[in-house]
Amino acid sequence: MFADKMILRIPGPTPIPPRVQTAMSQPMIGHRSGKFSALFARTAERLKPYFGTKQDVYILAGSGTSALEMGVVNTLQPGDEAAVLISGAFGERFAKICERYGIVAHRLEVPWGNAVTPELVETFLQKKPQVKAVFATYCETSTGVENPIADLAKAIRTHSDALFIVDAVSNLGAVPCEMDAWGVDIVVTGSQKAFMLPTGLAFLAASERAWQVIEQNKSLAFYLDLKAYRKSLAEQTTPYTPAVSLIFGLAEVLDMLEEEGLPAIVKRHELMRDMTRAAMKALNIKLMAEDQYASTTVTSCDPSGVFHAEALRKMLTQQFNITIAGGQQHLKGKIFRIGHMGYCEPLDVLQVISAIELSLHQIGAPVELGAGVKAAQEVLIAHV
Repeated sequence: MFADKMILRIPGPTPIPPRVQTAMSQPMIGHRSGKFSALFARTAERLKPYFGTKQDVYILAGSGTSALEMGVVNTLQPGDEAAVLISGAFGERFAKICERYGIVAHRLEVPWGNAVTPELVETFLQKKPQVKAVFATYCETSTGVENPIADLAKAIRTHSDALFIVDAVSNLGAVPCEMDAWGVDIVVTGSQKAFMLPTGLAFLAASERAWQVIEQNKSLAFYLDLKAYRKSLAEQTTPYTPAVSLIFGLAEVLDMLEEEGLPAIVKRHELMRDMTRAAMKALNIKLMAEDQYASTTVTSCDPSGVFHAEALRKMLTQQFNITIAGGQQHLKGKIFRIGHMGYCEPLDVLQVISAIELSLHQIGAPVELGAGVKAAQEVLIAHV
């Protein structure tokens, strides 16, 4: 009876609100029509507050990785040097993109579960004076770490003229982002995380400093040529065929976000993070990230030596139709990750914690039933 009631608690894709699904079901319209142009231009304008910028936000049909690649290929040329701050799988992705385009990627790596600190960046840049761009990940989804982007931006500005380019795919729309005030040059994100849409849209905003570089570069890209998107946006359209139904959905998402208000959205996500972390601590499950650098949108847990992460995930799916994420790369099969972003509220967190407790009991792991739920409830009560 409830087989179709899939409960997604992964760090993307995230659940889609019913009213957004309805919006995406509207009849198709011409992608070069005046009606679509007006919708597209208005929707792009409404994205600016979530980036914290007065600059234009560009929308392209593609996954978040397409925007990462756009940030690389439009700002650097083969032979240029870049610094890539790596605290997990997605920082490494930036380095791989750079290398594919013949860019020298200097990796500043920290152990998975740690954040990149301004002090590390300062020391690194002093040794790499030729670096033209620094790449970082705001929320490292693979580890549940939120890097201190504002502090990193300040350190980069102090010690380098390099552009600062940030992957905010897995937390923009759920956390503060003040691109202009912090001095970040490019911010990219995707549709399937805090923006509560299916995969298929990517967003990018670039500073005036970034544009000065982009305009001087000979673009190596065709589909990802940012200058083409700027020209088209000025004409209220896109250079290539847009994902019309997803733009319908995005407009509805922005209605929802504006109804709640960004400060309330941020507080809701911080509350869900704090509830989840309190519950895991009460259940004696090790958290990968320190409290200071804990992601607002995903919590990574390491049960090594106590129970098997994959046994828990399998039981959650079989018994409750709840999906949580596993580990990536060398952490595959060793950790589990709980997503709490987008169309998610504190009661959803209580649901997944309760199911985790029951699943732990069923797989024979040591668990005090109710301990995690109680800890999360206490956090919630303190905020109500």
